[in-house]
Amino acid sequence: MSPALKYAPRYTCSDYQKWEGRWELWEGVAVSMSPSPFGLHSAITSRLIHVLVTAIDASSCQASVLNEIDWIVADDTIVRPDIVVVCGGFPERHVESAPAIVVEVLSETTRSRDLTYKRELYRSQRVANYLIVDPDNESIVVDKVNSDGELQTIEVTDSLAISICDDCQIELRISDVFRC
Repeated sequence: MSPALKYAPRYTCSDYQKWEGRWELWEGVAVSMSPSPFGLHSAITSRLIHVLVTAIDASSCQASVLNEIDWIVADDTIVRPDIVVVCGGFPERHVESAPAIVVEVLSETTRSRDLTYKRELYRSQRVANYLIVDPDNESIVVDKVNSDGELQTIEVTDSLAISICDDCQIELRISDVFRC
């Protein structure tokens, strides 16, 4: 560990709740989430929310699609994914257990974060489906926990079948996401 990091402040959930602006808390370290997403990122996020809600409704799943909501992973770790799908109804305040699906839409400012720290965090938390959406090349990669409990990475070429909330199956078509 760097000597400077030894003396850097470490924050907790109670500190985080007092902050203004867009922040995440990674193992006690405050991480700025500014600037806010640009147009293409926002358009794809909106489109994907619509696609997920439509697929969940068609499958009669008991699941909720949420965007920009805090997921309190631990007292020193809070992230705000672009989109999450949680089983059951909406949480009263924040998400407090691993979502069924986490989506991050890559952007110039978030690409390295989403592909490194957040990917490892979501893997360690056993997120069943982590969708990494890349607007630059109109692709989706999913880190998925398979039926044996092992993690596999799949590049979506046309469509993706996802099992969520114990007994629901939804399907996402890549053409539905990138037609905005």
